[in-house]
Amino acid sequence: MNAKKYTHLFLLFSFVVAILFLENNTFGDFSFESLIKPLAGQSMRNSSSAEDIEKNGDARPIEPNQTLVLMDEDGPGMITHFWNTIATENVFYPRSIVLRIYYDGLEKPSVEAPIGDFFGLGLAGHKEFISQVVVNTSRGRARVCFWPMPFQKHVKVTVTNESNIRVGSFYYYIDWKKLNEWTPDTPYFHARYRQEYPAKPGNYTLLETQGKGHYVGTVYSTLQMETGWFGEGDDFFYIDGAEMPQLKGTGTEDYFNDAWGFREFYAPYYGVPIYEGVFAGDRVSIYRWHIPDPVHFEKSLKVVIEHKGSIMNEKAPVTKMDLAGFKERQDWVSSVAFWYQTTPTTWDEPLPPADKRIPPYKVLKFDSLVYRADPAILTVPTEYYLLYIPLTPKASIEFDFEILQKGTYRIDSYMIFSLLSGVFQPYIDGKPFGAPIDFSAPGFDIAPLYLDIHELSEGIHTLRFEGVEQTPKYTRTMAPKTYGLGIANIMLLRLEDMEGYRSVLKQLDPNAFPQEKKTEP
Repeated sequence: MNAKKYTHLFLLFSFVVAILFLENNTFGDFSFESLIKPLAGQSMRNSSSAEDIEKNGDARPIEPNQTLVLMDEDGPGMITHFWNTIATENVFYPRSIVLRIYYDGLEKPSVEAPIGDFFGLGLAGHKEFISQVVVNTSRGRARVCFWPMPFQKHVKVTVTNESNIRVGSFYYYIDWKKLNEWTPDTPYFHARYRQEYPAKPGNYTLLETQGKGHYVGTVYSTLQMETGWFGEGDDFFYIDGAEMPQLKGTGTEDYFNDAWGFREFYAPYYGVPIYEGVFAGDRVSIYRWHIPDPVHFEKSLKVVIEHKGSIMNEKAPVTKMDLAGFKERQDWVSSVAFWYQTTPTTWDEPLPPADKRIPPYKVLKFDSLVYRADPAILTVPTEYYLLYIPLTPKASIEFDFEILQKGTYRIDSYMIFSLLSGVFQPYIDGKPFGAPIDFSAPGFDIAPLYLDIHELSEGIHTLRFEGVEQTPKYTRTMAPKTYGLGIANIMLLRLEDMEGYRSVLKQLDPNAFPQEKKTEP
């Protein structure tokens, strides 16, 4: 059969699959057929829209350590749609802004999670992905969910800025409907964040709850503290107090419906928005929605997952696995569990403070860096970033930064992606790494860029971007050819400062940290 016939068959198959998906695309009481039936209740909305609808001030600020109330309404009702986007100089805001939802006058929340993790991305990450109930677009800056959240008497939705940096703009929509009546035994939506930095011995607990309900989703994130494959751990569901799990898994990637490792992708009910690799310092964030297959429980539910995998010698080639192939790892693990329960429940364990949820990065803003450009035609510092406009692809700009302690460093940077940007090869201390980066985009975006892991000694180091004579992807005939580059900051994370990684090095070399004093027993 020739390629043309294969193409026609593939298109026909894709069309049939799409039709079947649309016909069977249901969640809760929604289906496409429901749109031609009478709808009960009154449509309502709480949003950040300006009180004067003739004006465009449609956002709310949140001062440091202050709370913004998004919704405070009597029931019965049900939230059906929640969208938000946020503007702040705090690059870690997805972890430092916390979403909480309180039902029926309870003093403690039944939903409590950093806003990024709640919307499917852990570790303060930014990535686009599309799933059935949660979607991230605009390079991960626009977040939306469609979880139905019914409430009988009252609901209060808040976001708290648990940082010392002001949130300039919090835009949001919460669409909901006022119900005419409340159906007994209607379950309440719950979500709970947990973390272990690093993971403790024994299985990691995703959720433990008492009552009747069904489990509907997991967001699971790992900042790897050991080089190797992190995902051999099995998942276990203990239902209604069972001593042995009724649901037993075969591996982390298997639970998240992938196989033979991970790679980045997204699908309606599962996906891997972030997968950076197998090295210490790499990040992983994955989701799994149990919408077609909710896990039902009558009395209680406990969900755990092993944190096991292969472990390689941190100083050996990545192909040398000389420690273990199936062993507990000391990665930084975090999660959000999603479930419904017939009565709203809360918990006593406090949410870790913001500085414990965020790795110990050192953020160097562009205006604190010494830089040199060639040609030094036009460098434009603004309040938030530096723009370099060389007007030629044969250009370079470099930034000096100081390392106070020798170590293994993860380097990130917030960069400008725009119609006026060019293609650049990155260098550290004169050595190229990675492939050339195309910073062009149809519009203008500030987005994070992962610049890999580097062994750095004490002293001054140089991050250099050298122009490549390559046509940017988003070159337009009507746009000037400026071959620009923009940078907001350089972010440094020393792995030796993180428990888990330190323990690994001590296992490999008991004298790895000679400056530390031995404590007497």
